[in-house]
Amino acid sequence: MNVDGKSYRTVWADAAGSGNCVHIIDQRKLPFSFEIEKLTSVRDVVIAIADMHVRGAGCIGVTAGYGMWLASRESEGDREKLQLLAEALVATRPTAGNLSWAVDRQLQAIEGKPVAEWSNVTLREADKIADEDAEWCLSIGRHGLNLIEEIAEKKPGNEPVNVLTHCNAGWLAFVDWGSATAPIYAAHRAGIPIHVWVDETRPRNQGARLTAWELANEGVPHTVIVDNAGGHLMQRGMVDLVITGTDRTTYTGDVANKIGTYLKALAAKDNNVPFYVALPSSTFDWKTRDGIGEIPIEQRGGEEVSHLEGRLASGELAEVDVLNPGSSVANYAFDVTPARLVTGLITERGICVASEEGVTSLFPRKQDRPDP
Repeated sequence: MNVDGKSYRTVWADAAGSGNCVHIIDQRKLPFSFEIEKLTSVRDVVIAIADMHVRGAGCIGVTAGYGMWLASRESEGDREKLQLLAEALVATRPTAGNLSWAVDRQLQAIEGKPVAEWSNVTLREADKIADEDAEWCLSIGRHGLNLIEEIAEKKPGNEPVNVLTHCNAGWLAFVDWGSATAPIYAAHRAGIPIHVWVDETRPRNQGARLTAWELANEGVPHTVIVDNAGGHLMQRGMVDLVITGTDRTTYTGDVANKIGTYLKALAAKDNNVPFYVALPSSTFDWKTRDGIGEIPIEQRGGEEVSHLEGRLASGELAEVDVLNPGSSVANYAFDVTPARLVTGLITERGICVASEEGVTSLFPRKQDRPDP
C-alpha cells in the first residue's frame, strides 16, 4: 500500500550484509508520525508484539515468523533454547491465532534440518508467510468485492455503499491490503462509490488512528464514529454492510475479534444488516469448536483504558488521564461473536457460511495448512 506515494509492507527483513534485522512500521506513532523501527533480537520482537508496536492477526503472525528467523540465529544450534524463544513469542498475545500458527510452522520447517541451515530455512519460510499473507488478503478483496458490487447495483443514482468496520483489519494489520479493508480498497479502485463508517475502537483507538489514516491515504471517503453509534446508524438504514476482521476463528465459525465486535453483530442481526468477517485461512483455529468456552481472552493493562494519547493544539503529543481517581479498570481485549450472528466468512478461497460445514467446504483438510 502507499504512504505518501511510496509503497510499503508492514513487516520486512534486512538480511543483507550485517543487517540481520526486521523492520516494522511502528503503529503506536500513527497517525501523528510515520516511523520505521528496527528489531534486532527476539526480545525486540517480543516487546514489539506485546506492546503493540505491531498488531493485527496477520501482521503479528508475520512478525513472529521473522522473529523465529532471529531465534534460529540466537539459539546457536541449541534446540532447547530455540524452543524457549518460540514459547516467548507465542506468549505475547494469547488470543491471536496467526501467532502460534507462524511459530509452529517455522519449527516444522527446520525439523530434521542441519543447524547450519536454520537461518536460511527460517528466513525463506518467513518471506513465504509474508507473501502468502499479502496474496491471500488480495484474494479476500476480490471475493468481497462481489458483495459490494451487488449492493451498489441496487443503490439509486451515485449513492455510496456504506460499510461499517470495527478496529483495524487493514493493511497495517497484515502485510498488505488487509482483510476487512481489502474489499473496500478493491471497490474504491474499481470506481464504485463507497463510504466507510470507522468505529474509533476504544481503548487504543485503532479505528480512529489507524483505519482512518489508511483510508485517507487511499482516498476512500470515511467518517469516524464513537463505538456505540453503530447500532443507531443501522436503525436509521445508514449501514449497508458490516465487515470486520478476526484474531481467531474456530472451524465452526465462532469469531474472536476486538472487544465490541459482538455488540455490532447483535445490532446488525436486529436490523437485518449483513455481517461478514474477513480472514485468511491462517487465522482459523482448527482445534477449537466452542469459541466462547475455549478461546482465551487476553486482558491487558488498565492504563490503556485510563489514559489517552493525543495531539495538543501546540502540536505536541501528550498523554492524559481520563479516569476517576481510585476506580478499578477491566480491560478485556477481545470478545467472541457466535457463528449464528455471522452472515458469512470471506476467505482467500471464497465466501462460506459460518459453520463447520461451510468452512470445511472450502478447507476440507482442516488440520493441514491450506494452500490457496
